[in-house]
Amino acid sequence: MAWEQARARARLGQPLPVVTRDLDAALGHALAGPLTALTDLPPFDTSAMDGWAVAGPGPWRLRGGRVLAGGQPEPLGDGTAVAIATGARLPTGASAVLRTEHGEAGADDGMLFDRSGRPAAGGVGAGPGRDVRARGQECRAGDTLLPAGTAVTPAVVGLAAAAGYDRLVVHRRPRVELLVLGDELLESGPPRDGLVRDALGPLLPPWLARHGAELTGRRLLADDFARLRDALRDSTADVVVTTGSTAAGPVDHLHAALGESGARLLVDSVAVRPGHPMLLAELPPSPDGRPRHLVGLPGNPLAAVAGTVTLAVPLLRRLGGHAEPDPAACRTAAAETLPGHPHDTWLLPVRRVAHGVAPLPFGGPAMLRGLAVADGLAVVPPGGVPAGADVEILDVPGP
Repeated sequence: MAWEQARARARLGQPLPVVTRDLDAALGHALAGPLTALTDLPPFDTSAMDGWAVAGPGPWRLRGGRVLAGGQPEPLGDGTAVAIATGARLPTGASAVLRTEHGEAGADDGMLFDRSGRPAAGGVGAGPGRDVRARGQECRAGDTLLPAGTAVTPAVVGLAAAAGYDRLVVHRRPRVELLVLGDELLESGPPRDGLVRDALGPLLPPWLARHGAELTGRRLLADDFARLRDALRDSTADVVVTTGSTAAGPVDHLHAALGESGARLLVDSVAVRPGHPMLLAELPPSPDGRPRHLVGLPGNPLAAVAGTVTLAVPLLRRLGGHAEPDPAACRTAAAETLPGHPHDTWLLPVRRVAHGVAPLPFGGPAMLRGLAVADGLAVVPPGGVPAGADVEILDVPGP
């Protein structure tokens, strides 16, 4: 199957049910509907600077006291002023704020003078509206702040709180179980005695979580048909992700286990390098009728990463209700020629340079050295990409 066709097929699921979460618990979810403002922002005129709230043209007669944030100021008569703090509500009747550095309060006569050196009309001193955050400057009640499908980030949580929300309506995050398959894998220490260190057990959970997964478990399974079959049958996860056993070797049991489990293959091998023996399957529903899926990743580390960005990431984003990124925003120029495969798509680790992206070495299917310093994976079509041409770049999660 062509790479683009496989990626599109992984997006065909339906988003998971809608739930309501407290703001801090909504992080990582996707908005199930538009986020609309519950109030004007700011909800009232506020001071943008420390100084004095002034009414009309100066000089002004100073009133005692100071208006602080959270206070309820008394109205201000024409020709008068009162000290005010940043963020404090502007008194009714105030026309502007005179910054501390622009004003001079007379010691004896109780008057306040504008010492900015320019007339109010010049825009430096206390011209009308100067240094005032006007009510509704950011939004009006009912305005759409963010569309459905937006990922809930710390900034989104802050905006929602400012707009008056205590809870958000979001899609449930897909629950994912990771099964790392292979007799040859070590969980600690350096490779020895023909055994190699498991790199995917540590690598994949944060990558999957970055794209909305809620990891419910991670297990290392030996190459045993019965144990794999039972693990697929008994998993309660929305998505089971396996590593290894996707090809046709003597201990590659995944296809047989899927067949005996009653699964339906949706993608079985993709024309992409590295990682072509990846697969996507629809598992039998859970006892409560929930759809379940399996993403089978190759065992070689970079090949598994290729399967993750091709099948796992689109599936997880779809199930979690996340909007698709703007394709134009994911493209950049090739600063130099990007080599390609004669017939298949190539997912190539690249780094950003002055005029686009450039290829990195160590891009073999079993290698992670290039990926570790990559800024992304370039989607190189068959035959390669000439210098200066645009190429799609897939995200490589950072810290």
